[in-house]
Amino acid sequence: REALRRWIKKVQDNITAAERCRKPVIAAIHGHCIGGGVDLTSACDIRLASRDAVFSIRETRIGIIADVGTLQRFPTMVGQGLFRELALTGRDFPAEEALRIGFLNRLYEDRDALYAGARALAEEIAANPPLAVQGVKEVILYSRDNGISQGLDYVAQKNAAAVPSEDMQEAVAAFLEKRTPRFTGK
Repeated sequence: REALRRWIKKVQDNITAAERCRKPVIAAIHGHCIGGGVDLTSACDIRLASRDAVFSIRETRIGIIADVGTLQRFPTMVGQGLFRELALTGRDFPAEEALRIGFLNRLYEDRDALYAGARALAEEIAANPPLAVQGVKEVILYSRDNGISQGLDYVAQKNAAAVPSEDMQEAVAAFLEKRTPRFTGK
């Protein structure tokens, strides 16, 4: 039993690595996303899917408790009521429903359109100052895990330590000069 507990903790850490990654993580989902797939995509920052995607918190149907993140992350995205139904039944739900309930950010017609959309979104994010993007992700997670008041204190302290940055100054200069900014991550 202790060996199994340690193995579960190791898998939890592996899934949580996507959430802890300093860079935004975009999941591009097509086909079946079941059990561990839902665990992993729940840890991603943004979830995109093709219309053929099918989701399920399947663990319940096979007699186990989802144990690497779905039960902790999924309800913050979709709310308690529907989450509980999906977790307790283990039923399949299509991409259209996943979009409607807020698990997915966007839906694409097919896999090729999905990959193109994921790339375009990644490029849009990458065009922003890297330290700001990383800071936004960090503050989002901190606020989710610690509450609004503590999150506000955290972001105030973080900005007080970082502003103005070279990238912020470059963003303002590029705007005023009507040119594309060149960010350095400083």
